Amino acid sequence: MRELFTIIFLLLILGLMICVNNATRSRKKISRPVGFLLASLIPPITGNLIIICSTDRLCSDIGRYIYFIGMDLVMFALIRFSGAYCNIPGKRVGLRHISYLLLIIDSIQLFCNIFFGHAFGSEQVEVEGAPYYTLVPYAGQTFHRIVDYSILAVIIIIFIIKMITSPRIYLERYAVILITMVICAAWQTLYIFSRSPIDRSMIGFGVFGLLIFYFSLYYRPLRLLDRMLANVASEMNEALFFFDANEKCIWANAPALAFAELTEEELDKVPDFVEWRFEDIKEIHSEEWSAPYEIGKGEQKKYYKLDKHTQRDDRGRVTGSFLRIRDNTEEQKKLQRELYYASHDILTGLYTREFLYEHIHQALVDNPDTDYYIVYVDVKNFKIVNDIFSTAFSDHALRRISKRIREYSTKNWIYGCLGDAAFGVCLPTNEFQDERLERNLSGFIVSDGNHEYHLLIHLGVYQVTDHSGDVSVMFDRAYVAVASISDEYGKHISYYDENLRSKLVWEQHISTQLSDAIANRHINPYLQPIVDGSGKPVGAEALVRWIHPEDGFLSPGSFIPVFEKNGMIVEVDRYMWRCACEILSRWKGELADLFISVNISPKDFYFMDVVSEITGLTEEYGIEPARLRIEITETAMMNEGEDRMKILNEFRKLGFIVEMDDFGSGYSSLNMLKDMPVDVLKIDMKFLSSSDNNDRAKKIVQSIIGLSGELGIESLTEGVETDIQYKSLYEMGCKLYQGYLFSKPVPVEDFEKYCLQKK
Repeated sequence: MRELFTIIFLLLILGLMICVNNATRSRKKISRPVGFLLASLIPPITGNLIIICSTDRLCSDIGRYIYFIGMDLVMFALIRFSGAYCNIPGKRVGLRHISYLLLIIDSIQLFCNIFFGHAFGSEQVEVEGAPYYTLVPYAGQTFHRIVDYSILAVIIIIFIIKMITSPRIYLERYAVILITMVICAAWQTLYIFSRSPIDRSMIGFGVFGLLIFYFSLYYRPLRLLDRMLANVASEMNEALFFFDANEKCIWANAPALAFAELTEEELDKVPDFVEWRFEDIKEIHSEEWSAPYEIGKGEQKKYYKLDKHTQRDDRGRVTGSFLRIRDNTEEQKKLQRELYYASHDILTGLYTREFLYEHIHQALVDNPDTDYYIVYVDVKNFKIVNDIFSTAFSDHALRRISKRIREYSTKNWIYGCLGDAAFGVCLPTNEFQDERLERNLSGFIVSDGNHEYHLLIHLGVYQVTDHSGDVSVMFDRAYVAVASISDEYGKHISYYDENLRSKLVWEQHISTQLSDAIANRHINPYLQPIVDGSGKPVGAEALVRWIHPEDGFLSPGSFIPVFEKNGMIVEVDRYMWRCACEILSRWKGELADLFISVNISPKDFYFMDVVSEITGLTEEYGIEPARLRIEITETAMMNEGEDRMKILNEFRKLGFIVEMDDFGSGYSSLNMLKDMPVDVLKIDMKFLSSSDNNDRAKKIVQSIIGLSGELGIESLTEGVETDIQYKSLYEMGCKLYQGYLFSKPVPVEDFEKYCLQKK
């Protein structure tokens, strides 16, 4: 019998050591408590193995020390394992520490048995014809049993409570371990009272360790998983059909039955339904496939995503399959809406600029033998529509234009939005009917039932010469054609031609040379004298002139409009202001009381802080602000007039003289004059010469001069060319004069000579 139990204990120790090794390699959170518990079971079993194999008292006693202290270690490890396995909160830590303390005390008193002999002894008996030493318990052994049995009882109670409070599906998880502990405790108790020489209960402890290892690290509650997976599949919105190895439907969730319009009793009809419904899917009989599917048309159209998966056993044999049908109609429609809004203007429904360019480019590449026009459709002064009426009416107008484009178009047209009030069209040249368009554009009226407005629409037309060219450049050239229409109400269509091309080339030519022209002083100020009533020069207006090294003398009309359009006028103005300050700082003696007027372009207000820019120059050159007069046109006050008036008031507070140029060219001059913060009013003689009734024109000019005088505003007439004009204006009360009668704009040196001659 000794040999049999020796083999059993050795096998248990070997099995526990293997399990300890596997537990330490596991990454599960509970693996460390499990490994520690399994390792703690090895000492008591080893102690019993030594007792069985011993034939002398010393070895037998050593085995008992290992056995009893090992049991304390088992209780210690079992406490840790139970806390982790049963998820006992950390608040119970007090009871745990008491148990640890009792186990430490018990281990110490057992060890002290060596010295005091109070815990246990041994007596010799004969087993199978050989000496065997049985246990003789004393008081210390009784204390040891009370401690271990008490702790084991508490652990058993914890498992019982966990079984009662947990769902029944987890019963197996706790019941097996609980029953094993109870059996081990009963077996150990039976050994104590039976006075059997060999502790057979150690077999139970070894089996207990192996069960702990399995249930903690490898056990999966299959019934729980089956039930949970069945519940998940039942509650899914996707349709699920499950088939056996013979393609017979064995289960379907509620969405699947609703999709197939079948009941649970009609599952045998599912394979026929699948083959009928998805007959155009070629992979229908394949083991693994995925495909989209559409049902219905128009707004009722629905989109589905189908996936079939086959399950196999360890030998690769098909055990079954399932078909998943997911309704992704909302996802597809959302994606379609996003794609639509990414490529279409929300208001008009036409292509966006980027999408339009892309489609036109593709059409040009695909049709190299077709002649095309690129048409830029420009709604003139559309901001006025919004200001006069409302945003709703302007939106209605844009929708009306887009509708008209659709009505005129054919399948060969490509059209879209280019901006807030601009549209682009690409069409074959033989489909462009300019006469018909001219007639329709001349009377394009938009009405929403309450308001009616005649929209002025211009078309710029560019004929495509290079089908591989940049579409944006083509529209730029079409826009150049639009911008060339000067007679806004008599002409609606303009073609891009060589003249416009030459103009565009010229604009690019001078625009690229502006920086060098300023740096090399090829651009210079010319001064035109301003005289008083006696003809004495009191100042001058600085006018820009460009002496080009290759193109010679350039008139302002050849480059100023270009720079005003592209915004580079800001650099010209900034340079002219600096030149004026340089000149004023040089003037001394008889020229020290002269002033220079400099122009401010409307675009200067958008690109810089005009006040700080000019005051910085006057401070840099040490010039009195009154000697650098600020000249602004009336048209510059038409937009953002309130903000511009604040700026002019700021100039006046700093000591600058403010002049209004081109008075009378706008539509609200007299209305603005009462609030306009200006010191000088410049009247153009063209105002007189452009009228057929000179008497009425003279009376208006005289009234303006008189009104300005009463308002404390000095009057200055420019464009004076004859003595008659000069005398007439003098009699009207005009204070200052400027014109060819006195001098044309001349270089600074010539102006200085002119002034010295007139002094």
